[in-house]
Amino acid sequence: MSSPPDGLLEIGRLGRPHGVRGEIYLSLVSDRPERRRAGSRVFVAGGWRTIEAIRPSNDRFLVVLEGLGVREEAAKLTNEVVYGEPIDDPAALWVHDLVGARIISVDGTEFGTCVAVIDNPAHAILETDRGVLVPVPFVTSREDGVVTVSPPEGLLDLQDNA
Repeated sequence: MSSPPDGLLEIGRLGRPHGVRGEIYLSLVSDRPERRRAGSRVFVAGGWRTIEAIRPSNDRFLVVLEGLGVREEAAKLTNEVVYGEPIDDPAALWVHDLVGARIISVDGTEFGTCVAVIDNPAHAILETDRGVLVPVPFVTSREDGVVTVSPPEGLLDLQDNA
C-alpha cells in the first residue's frame, strides 16, 4: 500500500471485485455527496483514478474506476485505501480540523484539547484530553485551532462530578 500525497484525506477503502467487468466494492467513511458521483477523482494505489460509475450496494458502493476493465485488474486494488482532496466548505466541521483543537465555551471556560471525534447515532461528540464529552451541535465556531462551544448551562458541569 502506498502513501498519499500530502493534504489528501482518507475517504474509504476498496473491497473485493464484483463480477467480471472490473466493478469493485467501495466502503466510504465520508458522507459527502461529492465523493459518490461519477466523474469524481480519487487517489488509490499511488495514482489518480476517475470514478466512471457508482451505485449503492447495501452499506457500500459498487464502483467502476478508470482503467479497470476486468476483474483481475480490480482485484489488484483489494483493501487499498482511497483518498480524496479536501472539500472547501467553510460551514463544515472536519475531523482533521477538530482533533488537536482547544475546546472553550463562549464564556471562556476551557474544556481541554480535542483528542477524538466519536461517531454517535444522534450526532458526533468531541472528546477532550480531560475526559469532557461535547456534543457537536453546541459548536458555534472553529478558528485558528480553537473550537468555541455554547452548551446549555450545567450540561458539561455534570461531567466534572463523575
